[in-house]
Amino acid sequence: MMLITNIGQLVTNSSGDPGDLGLIDDAAIAIHDGAIAWVGARSEVPASYRELDQVDVEGRAVLPGFVDAHTHLVFAGDRSHEFARRVRGESYEQILADGGGIHATVAATRAMSTAELTVLAAARMERMLQSGTTTVEVKSGYGLNPDDEERLLHIAVDASTRVGEVSSVPAAEGRKGGVGGWSVAWSFGSGVGVSVVPTFLGAHVVDRGIDHAGYVDLVVDEMLPRVAGTAAFCDVFVDRGAFTVDEARRILTAAAGMGMGLRIHAEQLTHTGAARLAAELGAASADHLDHATAEDAAALAAAGVVATLLPAASFSMRSPQAPGRMLWDAGVTVAIATDCNPGTSNVESMPLVIVLACLEMGLTPEEAVWAATLGGARSLRLADRGQVAAGAVADLVVLDAPTYLHIPYRPGTDLVWGVVKAGRVVR
Repeated sequence: MMLITNIGQLVTNSSGDPGDLGLIDDAAIAIHDGAIAWVGARSEVPASYRELDQVDVEGRAVLPGFVDAHTHLVFAGDRSHEFARRVRGESYEQILADGGGIHATVAATRAMSTAELTVLAAARMERMLQSGTTTVEVKSGYGLNPDDEERLLHIAVDASTRVGEVSSVPAAEGRKGGVGGWSVAWSFGSGVGVSVVPTFLGAHVVDRGIDHAGYVDLVVDEMLPRVAGTAAFCDVFVDRGAFTVDEARRILTAAAGMGMGLRIHAEQLTHTGAARLAAELGAASADHLDHATAEDAAALAAAGVVATLLPAASFSMRSPQAPGRMLWDAGVTVAIATDCNPGTSNVESMPLVIVLACLEMGLTPEEAVWAATLGGARSLRLADRGQVAAGAVADLVVLDAPTYLHIPYRPGTDLVWGVVKAGRVVR
């Protein structure tokens, strides 16, 4: 049990209305058994909570933990040379045709042991946790065969309990050792890491050596039954060079029949009609949406599909950003996420994504912060995340700043002073 007090500005998201941060000045939060027990003005703390161990944050701002609703963070290999090629003007399709892109990562990932992949994934999760991400969606998609796709999902789940056990990680992958704490000390490796939501993305691209129709059969007939007990969601990459709307409909319909929620990579490289498919199938989320239209926005809003936007991917690829302003104004629920992956968005920081959503996509600071917290939770259909309210999981970010406005106002500065995960101080 803990009482966090002397909070200068608290973001609660308590109303649930998009963009309404529910700010409380000079606030306090009581935590019990990993959940929020009480929240309100410091002057109104109930007597029963005043004797708890107190953490004084000295006027700093506190937010819900960031919910990163779209990542591909279980992978091996280095594609920095592809970044250099894109900067020189080569297209993603050119790089893919030369043997790069997703297939290069698939080859490297298949060749690496489960233990090594787990260590690398845990190191990435630790860095995410240190920058305030407390819940993360993790996709498979770099296996492209039944054994490896199932393996990657299990690695994602296992890595979440290994956060901090990174002593064997090469320097290029992350720092060694643990981290310090506040007055309430806690060390990593105790089974409390980032919460992981596993998503099956066997339909990422077609594996080499298999014809298109045969690969779709493989996904539906062999992969889906094997991962149905592990994956919370099924995703399909619908775009040129990947899968068609009809193929995605078949895969996602089968996944829904096995109890999985639905997600779609939609309208990223070109307009395909995938956003309309997301609305038709009642998907939880349509992601990317760089080429979404006003008609797509109307369909998504009517169906209650969350638009999970990925400004770091468009920024890295130097491509047009998704029309975040248009989608928000059309009444679509918006989330923002890192799209952490080795090729087109090697980004682990949700604060950076907030910056890009404001400066590149046209969202206001309030909208971007809401989209990075409660918007992400809604994308993953998690009712107990992304807000600071009684009964919610006690996932919190403390900024070394008086207001959330400093996140987009001071890009490139590490403003995360503290992180609480499920009621435990982890930074």
